[in-house]
Amino acid sequence: MRRTQCDDNGIRGEWDYVMKRECAALSSIALSVALLGCGAAPPAAPAPRGQAEQAQPYAGARARAIKALAPERVDELLAGRGAGYALAAELNGYPGPRHVLELARQLALSPEQERVASDLAAIMEQQARALGTQLVELEAQLNRTFAGGTTTQEELARLTADIGTLEGRLRAVHLGTHLTMRDALSPHQRAQYDSLRGYSGHVGHAGMVGGTRTGAPRHEPAPR
Repeated sequence: MRRTQCDDNGIRGEWDYVMKRECAALSSIALSVALLGCGAAPPAAPAPRGQAEQAQPYAGARARAIKALAPERVDELLAGRGAGYALAAELNGYPGPRHVLELARQLALSPEQERVASDLAAIMEQQARALGTQLVELEAQLNRTFAGGTTTQEELARLTADIGTLEGRLRAVHLGTHLTMRDALSPHQRAQYDSLRGYSGHVGHAGMVGGTRTGAPRHEPAPR
């Protein structure tokens, strides 16, 4: 069979199209190989903000003098403030003397109650400051051993045990003060304290709400 010029043109056009596709594919492969040879890689997409924050939770903590204690925490310990040690008492119906004094007018404290609260606050602060100062010093020692690369298992065990003991003593000082303060207030004053501090409706020890026992029969005074 004799081919026409039209047939030749069609075959030549199809061949040119196939060759162009092959050349384009080879060029793409060659570029990828060249990039790999140069060590180049496509830029990685930035991590979502939430993931970045989770991966770097202590990013700014290296600037602290004592890495395990924020400056605010150090100030609280040195000043003998609560620092959260009395929460088990405060949130279960055992008022703290400092806050009782702040609310003296609303609680209608008697002169004797004010004296008791003032004495308790002074003793608690004195003891807490002494223990807090020791605790900060021990944390500083622990920090120095790691910073200087001199930490040993024996030194680590000693320091952490001493820190734990001081933490327990400090917490006992705060909790014990709240325990004594509660006994100096009437049930009504304790309920008022909880309300003023925003704890209303909180169920505390032995079914107490706001310092008053719930579910117990009320004993009304006998009529005269």
